[in-house]
This record gives sequence, structure tokens and C-alpha cells, in this order.
Amino acid sequence: MRQKDIFIAFFRSGILGYGGGPSSIPLVHKEVVETFKWMDSDEFSDILALGNALPGPINTKMAGYIGYRVGGITGMINAILASVTPSIILMILLLTGLNAYKDEAWVKGMAEAVVPVVAVMLGVLTWGFVEKSGKSKIGWLWTFCLIGISLLLLEGLNIHPAFIIFAFLAGALLIPVSGNGQKRNRGGE
Repeated sequence: MRQKDIFIAFFRSGILGYGGGPSSIPLVHKEVVETFKWMDSDEFSDILALGNALPGPINTKMAGYIGYRVGGITGMINAILASVTPSIILMILLLTGLNAYKDEAWVKGMAEAVVPVVAVMLGVLTWGFVEKSGKSKIGWLWTFCLIGISLLLLEGLNIHPAFIIFAFLAGALLIPVSGNGQKRNRGGE
């Protein structure tokens, strides 16, 4: 039963995740956290952050890890296959069919209509992460500071997201914070 649920969860997110990783992340979240309750939002956020720091498609990395965590090696293979099978089938069927009509207005309109929907889905997921960070030990001030720094590094200096994630993770390890958001007192400091 659990293997069937793993397949269903990642197949649904794979088949409905039009546009790749960014659009499938909220769908995976819905399946894993809300539908099957295999983990909470905090655990999902941690998996997403780690997955973004590693090379490769985010959906398959998350499927592999979550599948392994829920159903062992078989669950991992099951989840990965379930997440890539829709893409393979749809690429063969849809791209073959759409290629014949690629210059038609309805095909261009269909592709353009999906963009705002994906933007809203990502915005909702992003706000959830901002809220989680603001309510965490780092607090709202540091949350907005880190958002600003990230935006500057990503957009202003065009630094790859993996380097930024790695730097923030290293900083979190080197400068731990106490419950009130202040640096811990280490002996004579």
C-alpha cells in the first residue's frame, strides 16, 4: 500500500508539474505534507533547501530522498520512476503533436497562460518559507536581511544559488544563534 501511495504522489506531481521543477515543488509539497502526511512543512523545507544545493533536477532529487525515507530503496526507485514517467510520456506525445501546431496562436497562448499560475504557486510557497524563517530563532529582521542579501547576490551579482545556499549553511554552522536571535556567549566573548 505504501509503495502505491509513493507512486501516486510523485506521478501526480510529475504529470501536473507543467514547467519543470519550480512548478512541481508546490505539488510535491501538497502530496507529501498535506495529502499523505509523510513529513511536516519544516522537514520539507529542509529537503528543498538541500536539494537546491545539489546538481540535477530538483523533482527527482526530492523524489529519491522522500521515496527512500518513506519506503526504503524500493520507495526511492518507485518515486523516481513515478516522477520522470509523466515527463517521458508527455514529451513524446505532446511535443510531437504540438510541434505540428507550434506557430498557432492557441499553442502560444496555452504556454503563456501557464506562467502566471506557476508564479502564484511559487509565491505562495515562498511566503510560507518567509513566514517559517521569520517565526524561527533568527527572527524577522534577519529573515529580511538574508532575503535582501540573497536577492543582491542572485540578481545583482549573478552568483549561482548553490554557492549562496552553501555560504548561508556554513554561516549558520559557524555563527549559531540562541533562542532570542543573538549570538551565543562562548566563554569570554
